[in-house]
Amino acid sequence: MKNNLLVIFLALALLLVACQPAAPAESATEDPGAEMEPLTFGMVLVGPKNDRGWSQAHYEGGLFVENNLEGATMVVFESLNPGDKPEATLEGVVDDMVSQGASLVITTSDAFEEDTVGVAEKYPDVIFINSSGDDVLVGGAPTNLGNIMGQMVKMKYIAGCAAALATESGQIGYLGPLINTETRREASAAYLGARYCYENYQGNDPAELDFTVTWIGFWFNIPGVTLDPTEVVTSFFDSGADVVMSGIDTPEAIDGTGQRASRGDTVWASPYGHIDGCDNSPNVCLGSAFFNWGPAYLGTAQSVSDSSWTQAWDWNLPNWDDLTDLSTTAVGWNNGPGLTADMQANLDDFISKLASGELNLWTGPINLQDGSEYVADGEVATDNEIWYLPQLLEGMEGPSE
Repeated sequence: MKNNLLVIFLALALLLVACQPAAPAESATEDPGAEMEPLTFGMVLVGPKNDRGWSQAHYEGGLFVENNLEGATMVVFESLNPGDKPEATLEGVVDDMVSQGASLVITTSDAFEEDTVGVAEKYPDVIFINSSGDDVLVGGAPTNLGNIMGQMVKMKYIAGCAAALATESGQIGYLGPLINTETRREASAAYLGARYCYENYQGNDPAELDFTVTWIGFWFNIPGVTLDPTEVVTSFFDSGADVVMSGIDTPEAIDGTGQRASRGDTVWASPYGHIDGCDNSPNVCLGSAFFNWGPAYLGTAQSVSDSSWTQAWDWNLPNWDDLTDLSTTAVGWNNGPGLTADMQANLDDFISKLASGELNLWTGPINLQDGSEYVADGEVATDNEIWYLPQLLEGMEGPSE
């Protein structure tokens, strides 16, 4: 009898509970601990935000954050360099950004790398990202400092291939900025792509390819300090080159090539840094290898906003399925109107081999410019060996130091 009464009591209790209105479930976004705080972030550019190259790509990456992260606000400082603003310092710029509430500051040049460490130590509660740097990789960076870079070497393979497909003279000029590990590996990647395609699609002897690098001394022209990139482009063409590739932040390579073509010369260019690099002179453009910082910067901003950021050195890959998808790819390639149908077909085949892993251009034997072995026959260069390439490669003309 007691058991029957107990069963009846429990049934009544369950019925009463079932009749009560259900409490609303808490979603992750309704949890105050999971909500993202409005984010103010700083963007320090080495050049102007409309340079049609490196700095514009970073600036547009910041706009991508503003457009995709609710409450995000960007504070921008342009042209922090000795030529444009010799009196300005990174510390002073960061002081101002922090005073405006910035909890994330992105410094967008290796020229800022050393000073970024200093400001990160000064402001331990602010997250700093130095784009293109390697302080985290080396070790010993402040815990609030990270590095982000796209694997531009892979797009330089493509740019080099396009140059080799277009050249009739067998001479390619490479307009380089200053000399460091970044610029050596990118110029060398362009050479590897050019050498492969010159041989395998053009049917020429790769040893006969003339690939000359001229460094101007900085990321862009500073009158009286650097070589004039426009004059360098002219010298390439005067020396017999019919393709100029750019490794500098600004569009002198495509501009100078367009001017040369207007005189009746058959010449081509491959700009660098921005997806719309061909726009200045589309008819001579083979395509643009570009950076796309938006996805990485958005991920960083989100993690800073929700307090989940962790220190990392990120060397981000392209989206091989769509090299112009600005929502996903870290680096990309935008075909230029200068490519013929045959060039395009060969370039597509080359890209598919890179994407599938069938082709790895850092497979030895690879020698440095001084003739010393760098990657043994049958071996593949590691990321560190590519990142810290100490010289240009054997077969390239131009200084390595």
